[in-house]
Amino acid sequence: MNTRRLSRQVKIGNVMIGGDAPIAVQSMTNTKTQDIEKTISQIKRLEKAGCDILRVAVPDDEATEALKEIKKSIKVPLVADIHFNWKLALKAIENGADKIRINPGNIADVERVKQIIAGAKERGIPIRIGVNSGSLHKKYRHLAEENPAEALVKSALEFVGFFEGQDFCDIVVSVKSSSVSVTIEAYEKLAGLVNYPLHLGVTEAGTLLSGSIKSAVGLGVLLREGIGDTIRVSLTHDPVREVQVGYEILRALGLRNVGPEIISCPTCGRCEIDLISLAETVEERLLAYKIPIKVAVMGCEVNGPGEAREADIGIAMGKKSGLLFAKGEPIRKVVEADFVRSLMDEVEKLAKKSRKDNKI
Repeated sequence: MNTRRLSRQVKIGNVMIGGDAPIAVQSMTNTKTQDIEKTISQIKRLEKAGCDILRVAVPDDEATEALKEIKKSIKVPLVADIHFNWKLALKAIENGADKIRINPGNIADVERVKQIIAGAKERGIPIRIGVNSGSLHKKYRHLAEENPAEALVKSALEFVGFFEGQDFCDIVVSVKSSSVSVTIEAYEKLAGLVNYPLHLGVTEAGTLLSGSIKSAVGLGVLLREGIGDTIRVSLTHDPVREVQVGYEILRALGLRNVGPEIISCPTCGRCEIDLISLAETVEERLLAYKIPIKVAVMGCEVNGPGEAREADIGIAMGKKSGLLFAKGEPIRKVVEADFVRSLMDEVEKLAKKSRKDNKI
């Protein structure tokens, strides 16, 4: 793996991004921000899933007012997502946003952008310059037809220069496209030209399946190259899934290991149980745990303790009975009705030990 690109650090609420800070996982609510109760409820679920930074849409005055109440009830840093209306950015800053995300390309008057910068500087909060291929400033649209990655980078650099001209360097930058290849190329170009933290994402990535795959490929390539300080997996789905997929991408690259990892074999003609449902049940129950353990759910003796030897705890299941094992060594046999309960009992034992060890 290449050495991670060391950017300058930026503080968002109580979370540092950039430098040698852990790569932060972000998401965005899909509730109406002005519906305070529903928005807080969803944010609580995202906090439980491990979301490091949370963004909400701020399309009107009612949404900006809601930020005050939302902030009182959450722990995660709150980012206000602003488009078109510069006044909303100023109000969001006043109402406690920990960071502002703007696309300067759709705020027509640069004098208005100056006011946003001044407001953020006064409150000591950062701004993300979020350039998207679908909303480029009109001056770059012709270039985008020939070289979309270059257009994204040129647009971002123009705004970075503008912000620096205002003596404001508390910046995070993103250059997102719905094309994986364009996204990779744009971030690779930008990474060598600025030292600000980079927010990675493939925008409008798609549904749970297609969006997860596109994000894993695009973000995975960049993270493997040492590029990226914070990520958001954009999915047309429950935003909790964005956080889960984000952590799985980081885990697969050995960059962060948060919560249990499930190992399960592909089904085949030897399988005598509904392995898919059982694995999904175990995966869902594991969400309650934050210990970095590997849990194996195997469908037969072929893909049992041997192939899942690295698992901290696992079960190899047959038609009427199964074998619990740890690090490849048998623990005991269990009957079919107790497969999930017995496995989760062993997980709970590991969790209790981990909690006790941490207290010591």
